[in-house]
Amino acid sequence: MPRYYYDSDADINHLKDKVISIIGYGNQGRAQALNMRDSGIKNIIIGNQKDSSFDQACEDGWEVMSIAEAAKKGDIIFMLLPDEVAPEIYKKDIHPYLKPKDVLNFASGYNITYHLIEPPSFVDIIMLAPRMIGDGVREMYRKGEGFPSFISIKQDFSGTAKDVCLALAKAIGSTKKGVLEIDFDHETYLDLFTELATFPLIISILKMVFEFEQSKGFAIDEILQELYLSKEPAIIFSRIAEVGLLRQLKFHSRTSQYGHLSRSLYIQNNYKQLIWPILEKAFDEIINGDFASEWIQEQSVGCPKFKKLWDNVNKDPITLAEDSINESLKK
Repeated sequence: MPRYYYDSDADINHLKDKVISIIGYGNQGRAQALNMRDSGIKNIIIGNQKDSSFDQACEDGWEVMSIAEAAKKGDIIFMLLPDEVAPEIYKKDIHPYLKPKDVLNFASGYNITYHLIEPPSFVDIIMLAPRMIGDGVREMYRKGEGFPSFISIKQDFSGTAKDVCLALAKAIGSTKKGVLEIDFDHETYLDLFTELATFPLIISILKMVFEFEQSKGFAIDEILQELYLSKEPAIIFSRIAEVGLLRQLKFHSRTSQYGHLSRSLYIQNNYKQLIWPILEKAFDEIINGDFASEWIQEQSVGCPKFKKLWDNVNKDPITLAEDSINESLKK
C-alpha cells in the first residue's frame, strides 16, 4: 500500500557530518540548496560548470567548484543535471570518485530505469523527486506550506538510505506537505506517460478546437481568450488539486456543471475505443524502452528532428495567433 511520510517521520540529524554536493545549480538545484540552508544544513557545496548558474551560486554565497571536485568531497550527491547530459557527466566526473556508502540522490528515475547510469554496488541509490518546478519548491518552502514529493530507495548499501532520503525530504521542506514512497521505475513511467500521452492529448485537443472554431467564423482573440489566455484553465487546475477533478465543478455555473458532466460521460462512452489505443501505444514505448532509444538516437545525430519540431512550433497557426494577440495587447 502507498505510504506517505511527514515531518514527524524524518530526522535531519541523519545529515549531520555529511557533505552534501549539489551537482547542477539550475532551478531545482538552487531551490533545494537554499531550502536546505534555511533548514539549518550547513555542509553544502555546489558542483557546476562555468556558466551563469555557476555565477549565481557564487552570488548566493556557496562554496562553488567543478563537478569532479564536488563529487570527490561529497557524501551525498544530488544529481540535478538534465537527463540527456547526466550519463556522460556522471561517467567522467562522478563515478570515478564515489566512495563506499556514498549516497546518489536522483530527482528523476529516468537514467537509472533505462540503465544509462549504472552506479557501483557500494553506494546508496535514492530518489527525492519534488512534484513541483524549482520556483515552486522555493516559493512553497518560504510560505511554510511545503510541497509533495516522491521518494524511492533503489539500492541500500549502507542500511540507512531511507533515513537519509527522508531527512533530505524534510530539509528541502517536502515532508511538511507529505512525501509518497514509490517504486523507482514507476516514477519514470508515470512522468513519461504525462509527457508522451496526457499532455500531448490535451495540446492536440486545444489545437483542434482552435482550428474548428476558426472554421466556424470565430475570431482568434475570442477563441484563445476562451480557451486559455484568460488563465481560467490555470485556476480550474488549481481547484482540481484542492478539491478533486469532478468536485471542482461546484465552482462553475449549473449550466457549466451539466454540460461538463453530461458531455464527459458521452465522450467516455463513445470515444474510449479511439483514445485507449493512443494510451496503449505511449505506454508500450515507455515500458519497452523504445522512446528512450529514440531520444538517445536523436541526440547522437545532433537533434535535427527536435530542432525541426521547434521550427514548426514557431510557424504554427496557434503560435502566430498568440503572438498577434499579445502584440495587440501591448498597444
